Amino acid sequence: MRRENQSSVSEFILLGLPIQPEQQSIFFTLFLVMYLTTVLGNLLIILLIRLDSRLHTPMYFFLCHLAFSDISLSSVTIPKMLSNMHTQDLSIPYEGCISQLYFFSFFAAVDSFLLAVMAYDRYVAICYPLHYMVIMREELCDLLVAGSWFLSSMSALLHTLFLSRLFFCADNTIPHFFCDLNELLKLSCSDTSLNVLLILTEGGVVTVLPLGTIFGSYIRIGFTVLKVPSTKKIFKVLSTCGSHLFLVFLYYGTLAVIYFFPSSNNSQVKDIIASIMYTEVTPMLNPFIYSLRNRDMKLALGILWRRVILTK
Repeated sequence: MRRENQSSVSEFILLGLPIQPEQQSIFFTLFLVMYLTTVLGNLLIILLIRLDSRLHTPMYFFLCHLAFSDISLSSVTIPKMLSNMHTQDLSIPYEGCISQLYFFSFFAAVDSFLLAVMAYDRYVAICYPLHYMVIMREELCDLLVAGSWFLSSMSALLHTLFLSRLFFCADNTIPHFFCDLNELLKLSCSDTSLNVLLILTEGGVVTVLPLGTIFGSYIRIGFTVLKVPSTKKIFKVLSTCGSHLFLVFLYYGTLAVIYFFPSSNNSQVKDIIASIMYTEVTPMLNPFIYSLRNRDMKLALGILWRRVILTK
């Protein structure tokens, strides 16, 4: 097939969620409320951490970056989905689709690395409490966060560059609510073997390495706790690590549903539901998990609320 026939696609059609037309308004309202909750909740976390000096610790420094990444991850896909549901205009320009893929891959990878960094922070805090501030010094924290953002940008850039070299034929319909990489590869007329190889090899850096760090950190934490078993100590560890562990299971659990569970006849619906979970539900739950289960965050929120009341 000649090049001019392969590069005819100038836009893609996002079919969106597999819902009935009469249900569009209900789901539009639901996802709009969820998105606003995600943005406002995570902005509140960032504001509390920035204003309260007691929260200027490594754990909250990482949480602040995670909150910003969660806002960005949801903002890459959800506003476009809501716009499509409201206007019924399902098209997205080729350049817009490639840009959406880049930023989605970028912020999804940032989330993955930051969850690993937070697990390492909890490992140092529990296993080496007397040396915590020496080990988790400001320079190391800055380096870990900068490394997370840099590696994520390189990962997303590689996927985007490898995708941009492909050509697309007449079929431009994506059965998803955003420009998913796997769906784009299915539409390509070109040889996608290099793209698949990149997904397999680079996936080890973005997924397996952070997940291995998380498991390794919590295994070491478990061994440390079991050396001197104490109910009080176990409850303290669960209180410290419970919120992070819940986010890890929710985030990686939905990824596992997409990439590791066997496909079935309703695999497309399964993938869309799982994508909704880690692009919308997980970022939305982040503020509730860390605010409701964290004494310092609740205290900072109470102080901020009293300040607002007093200024009126």
